[in-house]
Amino acid sequence: MDYIPIKENRDFRRIYSRGKNMVSPVIVCYVLHNRCGTVRVGITTSKRIGNAVKRNRSRRVIRAAFRELLPRIKPGNDFIFVARAKTPYVKSTSVQRAMEQQLHKAGLLQ
Repeated sequence: MDYIPIKENRDFRRIYSRGKNMVSPVIVCYVLHNRCGTVRVGITTSKRIGNAVKRNRSRRVIRAAFRELLPRIKPGNDFIFVARAKTPYVKSTSVQRAMEQQLHKAGLLQ
């Protein structure tokens, strides 16, 4: 199973406004059910995270953590992951642990 990236601004706005959000010190996750039956993912890193190197590392770490959890995720949902200040300094395993707790709490893991 693979995921589709979210690129459109209107999709991001819709998920931010209507989606359910879960917060941890490492990552913020927004989830909204979609009708297409696929998993769609958007990753956001603001300039507060740091320079371009730190923002890119944050995105890489989040993507790697999500890829590990993808086989267990129920299809039919849109996800937005927002990096926080700690994200560029941690390993993908700790991001994965936080992501797993958030998705388990939301009931999205099989």
